[in-house]
Amino acid sequence: MKKRLRSNSPNDLATQYFLCKELSQSYTKFNFDSVYVYLQRQLQLSILMNDVQKQYEAEITLGDIQLSRGMFKETFDYLRQINVSLLPDSTKQQYYKLKSFAYNNLALYNVDANSPKYYAISRRALNVSIALARPGGFEEGINLANKQIVSGHPKKAFPIYLALLNNPAITLHQKAMIAFNIGGQSKHEEKIKWLIKSAIYDIQSSTNETLAEADLGKIFVEKRQYPQAEMLLNLALQQSSQYGNRKQGSEVIAILKIVTAQKIIDLANKKNDFLTYLILIAALVVSAIAYTAYVVHTRLKKLKVQEAIVQKRNTELDSINRKLLEDGRIKEEYIGYFFNTISGHILKLDKIKKGVTRNLKTMNYQEVFNIAREIDINQDRADLFHTFDSIFLKLFPNFIMKFNALLKPDDQIWPKRNEILNTQIRLYALMRLGITENQAIANILETSLNTVYTYKTRIRSKAIVSAEDFERMIMQIRFSEIN
Repeated sequence: MKKRLRSNSPNDLATQYFLCKELSQSYTKFNFDSVYVYLQRQLQLSILMNDVQKQYEAEITLGDIQLSRGMFKETFDYLRQINVSLLPDSTKQQYYKLKSFAYNNLALYNVDANSPKYYAISRRALNVSIALARPGGFEEGINLANKQIVSGHPKKAFPIYLALLNNPAITLHQKAMIAFNIGGQSKHEEKIKWLIKSAIYDIQSSTNETLAEADLGKIFVEKRQYPQAEMLLNLALQQSSQYGNRKQGSEVIAILKIVTAQKIIDLANKKNDFLTYLILIAALVVSAIAYTAYVVHTRLKKLKVQEAIVQKRNTELDSINRKLLEDGRIKEEYIGYFFNTISGHILKLDKIKKGVTRNLKTMNYQEVFNIAREIDINQDRADLFHTFDSIFLKLFPNFIMKFNALLKPDDQIWPKRNEILNTQIRLYALMRLGITENQAIANILETSLNTVYTYKTRIRSKAIVSAEDFERMIMQIRFSEIN
């Protein structure tokens, strides 16, 4: 269609209008910027053709996509300048549907003395839209169901929704809308079931302007099922980025940040449990050695063979103690830091929650948007890595030098002037701390699993030893407090 549009005669305005309309409909729910560009061209072409009906048609569609982005002023500007009497019934039905949604959203946004008036205008417009819709069609059904919900009778909307789903003429995107609406009026597992169906329909219809995945992610966060929540939230973030919905993207990033922090806490707790178990084993070993030493000292003082056994056990104990000292120091530094950091984030999130709650109660959405914009994910991530690097070099001050000693001189990797560690060295720093699972490393570094594999392969290829010896020698780099 783009190719036909480029090759079309500049004087053939009608064909250009038709192609721009087809393109805008193709990009609907897929990419906001593309829809907006082609709708603007439609509007310009309709003005050049002096075709008022086509001009109104483009303005109604523009108002619809702008309303979904919270652009109330632009939407109401279009509604005010349209002469409804000049519209055919099909376009008139879309006009009243847009008017109903616009005034309903305005009433929700401005909770004041005008709200009842806005709700009344919305209901009247919805009734007109229903009357103008094609009998038995999707628009009539969805509007009838919406009318029941607006009237405070959500249970009466369910049969209408289910009847629409059984209609073979409706599209996948329309099924997604219906499933999402049912999910919004359901609870518990039934809510999850319908949101999953909506998400499936969205994926099948290549819809990027969607809320199902984000809502599902929030539910799984509340259920503490973090792998499912992370997968869904990442999908929602990808879709909002493709569509161009920055507001939703910011909200999803904020939730993902909470998920990541909780995963770090869970990882620290698991390591703490392992260290406790190791200390218990060491205590048992110490007790066994003490008993053995006593027996050897009292009964077999002169037997060098037994003395060699004791010496061997003491050497093993020393090795365990060194390992416990290293792990204990790492645990003290990092767990202390992460609990301090998480406490700060909890206080920060509590402050944000109170601010958002307060402004939502007063319907001050602009202030909510300002609070969201103040969250600087990139700075938080940079602070996290800066503190991680500083603590690591405090524990392993010779790590960078020992690391590069294993690489060819021309291929050595040194941090830049403004860096403590770079990503490649940080990857092996995590391995030295005992985090060897590639997926865990990718999550901490906020990169893909393929990137972790690529870094490892590239660095091992530059080593002066074999790949197996390289990683073994990395793990042998000594802790600063152990001679």
